[in-house]
Amino acid sequence: MSYKVGVVGAAGYAGAELVRLLLGHPEFELSVITSNADAGTPLAAEYPAFAGATDLVFTTHDDPAVRACDLVFLAVPHTAALAQVPSLLEAGITVVDLSADYRLADKDVYEQWYNARHTSPELLSTRAFGLPELFGDDLARAHELHEAGKPALVACAGCYPTATSLASAPAVRAGWTHGLVIVDAKSGVTGAGKGCNAKTHFCNADEDVMAYNVGKHRHTPEIEQILGKPGEVVFTPHLVPQKRGLLSTVYLQLTDEAAGMSLDDMLACYHALYDGHPFVQVLSAGTQPRTASVVGTNVAQVGLAINARTNTLICTGAIDNLCKGAAGQGVQCANIVFGLDEKAGLSNIGMAV
Repeated sequence: MSYKVGVVGAAGYAGAELVRLLLGHPEFELSVITSNADAGTPLAAEYPAFAGATDLVFTTHDDPAVRACDLVFLAVPHTAALAQVPSLLEAGITVVDLSADYRLADKDVYEQWYNARHTSPELLSTRAFGLPELFGDDLARAHELHEAGKPALVACAGCYPTATSLASAPAVRAGWTHGLVIVDAKSGVTGAGKGCNAKTHFCNADEDVMAYNVGKHRHTPEIEQILGKPGEVVFTPHLVPQKRGLLSTVYLQLTDEAAGMSLDDMLACYHALYDGHPFVQVLSAGTQPRTASVVGTNVAQVGLAINARTNTLICTGAIDNLCKGAAGQGVQCANIVFGLDEKAGLSNIGMAV
């Protein structure tokens, strides 16, 4: 059985990645792509990589064809999803939202960090949080809604929270750590979106690494929510001169009890949590994740190291910010909600060169 699918905001980088994945999906039939700015333009004219693969043309966000879909992905900026999600759900359409509008469980936290009023806070208690490896129960409930003929809302985790949390959540949840969580993360330029500004202009981004939104990045409360560490995350993102890829290094202070554990014991615990999940690769001791190994895939590579002198556990996670950090994670979540193979339409094989 195939399902009709739409992508709202398909002209952006995450939207284009959704299109790439959905065109190769065995069960999801991509039937409508929207972009108010590009309405009437063939997809292949905007992204020549799709030439010969599809004759889809961008339409506006209010295209009635969107309401004929079984599933709609929203690849729009925050607050834009607020204007669309309630009516899509009322129309019986399952929504996978890549924006930040429904990620945070507390509307007050959302309003504080995003400086916008949340207009449908009642949906925050029923939405599924889209990070399958850590919030499987949420997606299981969303699947039950689908099976009952009801629409579900999935709020996909952000790119920085995904890499950071997959690397560090097992250690935090196991009670090995205490105190602040220090996160040093680096992302390619596509993480800033398609719109160009002085920061992302080639002449400024090339041959340069810069920290930005230091001490105030909006993904901070999301990481705190996932890890259950409110007010204890120090998150510093950096822009690096590459198109795709994200690397997050997390520093965790070990408790006295955990300081006696070996790295092999810790890795065994990580394997126990992730071995049933096809898109998380826990690397062996002495091996660290690389962004080049995951580009184009839905894989998260996780590595661990111990600094015994300071009793610090160093957790590292690498993802493709557009795939596991956005579009791929959205497709993975949709697969689960619709009862399909979790891996359908997704790759876990990186490019060797």
